[in-house]
Amino acid sequence: MDTLLKKMMVALLALGIGQAVWADDVPNFKKMLQAAEQGNVDAQFNLGVMYDNGRGVRQDYAQAVQWYRKAAEQGDADAQYVLGGMYVQGQGVRQDYAQAVQWYRKAAEQGDADAQYVLGVMYDNGQGVRQDYTQAVQWYRKAAEQGDAQAQLALGLRYATGQGVRQDIVIAKEWFGKACDNGLQQGCDAYRELNQAGY
Repeated sequence: MDTLLKKMMVALLALGIGQAVWADDVPNFKKMLQAAEQGNVDAQFNLGVMYDNGRGVRQDYAQAVQWYRKAAEQGDADAQYVLGGMYVQGQGVRQDYAQAVQWYRKAAEQGDADAQYVLGVMYDNGQGVRQDYTQAVQWYRKAAEQGDAQAQLALGLRYATGQGVRQDIVIAKEWFGKACDNGLQQGCDAYRELNQAGY
């Protein structure tokens, strides 16, 4: 499967509008199922998406988790990220933040910026892990350096408050500016406030 298409599917899932991906309801379900059962990672991920959204099949979160897990266990970062989200939401599995962290970490260690940001949030909030602002900052930084606007904002806030890093308003302003440049209004607002304060 084309990597860009797969990323778009993950983004649509995260926005809760994944059903748009399968508007044609994939007419060849049996062929995809056969490929998935033979270990094709893309087919496994696609079946997870289909069951997750009820497109071409009856919606079944437990089946979605099963197929996401098969792809995730083969190292598919997108499947690992989505599976982490299933554990956070308790969809198809018992809600389990510790399991979510494990799957997010696997995707994050492969360089998935979304997973890196969410892992930062988990450390920030102490969900599934001991609260650790320093770890949160490390994961926010990894995602922020890849251009993730939410991570840039979060990193700016950490520098502004001195949580997990030495407080540095100038660096905070730089990260707010990057978040703003990437289209995040909250970053623009924070940047403007610091500018007006003389930083």
